[in-house]
Amino acid sequence: MFRKTLSYWRLHKIPLLLAILSIGFYYFFAYHLERTDFLKLITLFGSLFFLCYKLIQFEKWNFKFLLVVGILFRLVFLIAEPNLSQDYYRFIWDGELVGNFINPYLHLPNTLIEQQDLIVSNAQELHQGMGTLSARHFSNYPPLNQFLFALATFLGGKSILGSVITMRMIILFSDLAIFYFGRKLLKNLNLSPHLIFWYFLNPLIIVELTGNLHFEGVMLAFFVASLYLLSIKKWVLAAVLYALSISVKLVPLIFLPLFLKHFGLKKSIPFFAIIGITSVILLAPFFSTEFITNYSNTIGLWFSNFEFNAGLYNVIKQFAIQFEIKPWKLIKTYGKITPYVIIILVLLFTFLRKNQKLSVLISSMLWILTIYYFLTTTIHPWYIIFLALLTIFTQYKYALVWSLLVILSYYAYSQISFKENLGLLAVEYIAVYGFLIFELFRHKGQKLLFRKN
Repeated sequence: MFRKTLSYWRLHKIPLLLAILSIGFYYFFAYHLERTDFLKLITLFGSLFFLCYKLIQFEKWNFKFLLVVGILFRLVFLIAEPNLSQDYYRFIWDGELVGNFINPYLHLPNTLIEQQDLIVSNAQELHQGMGTLSARHFSNYPPLNQFLFALATFLGGKSILGSVITMRMIILFSDLAIFYFGRKLLKNLNLSPHLIFWYFLNPLIIVELTGNLHFEGVMLAFFVASLYLLSIKKWVLAAVLYALSISVKLVPLIFLPLFLKHFGLKKSIPFFAIIGITSVILLAPFFSTEFITNYSNTIGLWFSNFEFNAGLYNVIKQFAIQFEIKPWKLIKTYGKITPYVIIILVLLFTFLRKNQKLSVLISSMLWILTIYYFLTTTIHPWYIIFLALLTIFTQYKYALVWSLLVILSYYAYSQISFKENLGLLAVEYIAVYGFLIFELFRHKGQKLLFRKN
């Protein structure tokens, strides 16, 4: 046993040291970092990204080693409360409501907190922790996400830390599902299975999902499993899982028209029907006429009220200011136009590309989501995770560059006024645009988005 251990150490000494160093950095990230300390944040994150690159470079065919390392990195965060996001307070609040049969789509936290007989554990702490912005709006998290919040609060024993640990384990197991199905999907697409580690070891994924408890990973677990089932022609179960993905986060909705070309009209109708029926079943416990109004209004705010880490919109806003156009008027007008642009974009990719091939379908998804993110007014760092996963199933890698540089947007949290640094955002977007253009020229034969390949 000792000889085997010594031999393994000699063969893998450098990767083992890199893994140990990474664990140390993740420990400091989880327990000794304030999001206001921007310099420390980007130093740790940049170092972890470099170590991720070196680990994949050294051990990309050693799947067991990198799998274990990825799990250990996540377990470092196990008992840490998220330090870069306060959204988890709202997750627990909604979970408490659902667990007590109170509809989170019909009641504002600011209204409920005034009730004397409110049966929500740690109500004052949760209300204060979620922040004023979240507290004055109805919940915008889809039905399956709400059930997961309720499960976390139930298993967490009415403790905030207990709920955090439960959510963290749900997200960790979701990442393992992504690893499992993602690797199988890569093989079915004739791509190298080691590419999955650009997701599994990516610091953005580990920090924002396991660390900050965003449920994009749960959505992506259902999404990737669905794509894998499509690759082996099991489209009925794929439709069910696709619906579950939508019911965690709404983003996969944007890709539904692409399946018209993938299946053809005859088969796409039952595919959509299964998705619709599954979604209705999940929504039924929360449904009411008030739900439709409240939920649509809450979602609409993302297009017409909020802005963070925007790309094109920031450029337009700077020009508009020169002509004395009020920013609050501009964002409302811009927010009304953007959905129509996205609809046209989706229709173009639906009818002008050969989405019958799964590889082309996935690349269409990548381009649609990329252009949408370039246009939208709000891009939180964890949004890029979807792109980072999609990109490993294609020949393009610009989303991985974005997964590194998006951390620059956290500069705003180091300021009392939460004011963004347009210079840092310019660095982020110029680098991403530049690398994207470079890749388009590098892949000359496929640089036209609507080339019928």
